[in-house]
Amino acid sequence: MTPEEQDLIMGLGIAPGEPPTRTIDEVLAHFGESDGGALALRLLRDAMERRDADDVEMALLVHFAADAPVEEFVEPLIELFPAYWHKGHEDIVSMLGTLRSPMTVPTLVLATRWVPEHLDFDDCRALAVKAIWALGGIPGPEAREALEGLRDAENEIIRENALKQLARRGEL
Repeated sequence: MTPEEQDLIMGLGIAPGEPPTRTIDEVLAHFGESDGGALALRLLRDAMERRDADDVEMALLVHFAADAPVEEFVEPLIELFPAYWHKGHEDIVSMLGTLRSPMTVPTLVLATRWVPEHLDFDDCRALAVKAIWALGGIPGPEAREALEGLRDAENEIIRENALKQLARRGEL
């Protein structure tokens, strides 16, 4: 992706107190697409192939701006999550959490155990907490078992959030 295309996509972002400077229609027209989800998926796959962290961020921004469904992103997001070369781990966990799919459980569990280098400063374990809350929203035994496995975690934040989610699910 060119710097000009990145600037165009960045215009979709919302800064505090300021509206976006670009519309999704402008971005779609530039890339010759009519479907924001399809464009975001194409950009994401391309960024993954090239291991380009900035372009991953651009693809996720297009996805968000297009209000595209997440379902078709499941497999690429699961593949992308553990990659060390990007910084979109929290966004990925949030997107996977909206699916409420048992297919995402292993990735969400990984998010409770692994701290990417760029999040090493976070003593509050925001990534793990997001993953635990996502697990709490997934119906079925896979998510329940994952939460039960976390209730004995060494980390107090992880343990407490797992217990809260089990209680919310009525499984304590």
